[in-house]
Amino acid sequence: MATVRLDTTLRELVPQPELVVPSASVGTLIAALEAQYPALHRRLRDASGAIRPSFHVFVNGEDVRGLQGLNTPLAARDQVEILGSVQGG
Repeated sequence: MATVRLDTTLRELVPQPELVVPSASVGTLIAALEAQYPALHRRLRDASGAIRPSFHVFVNGEDVRGLQGLNTPLAARDQVEILGSVQGG
């Protein structure tokens, strides 16, 4: 079971800052979170179902875009972080 930590911008949708989610890949982990917290789907994904560019997903500190994306496999002790981009003006 991987441990997932969510950005503070997502905590209004998911009240816990850290969750343990049984999943074989990043995609199944996110799908499990979205099933439990449906509003999360609308915030994380665009109309095509892809993760919005304003969010980054990391496994053990590595951006999944440089790994296998949502197909990145997860092991029991993996740490997943879902973070929003920092934007300023």
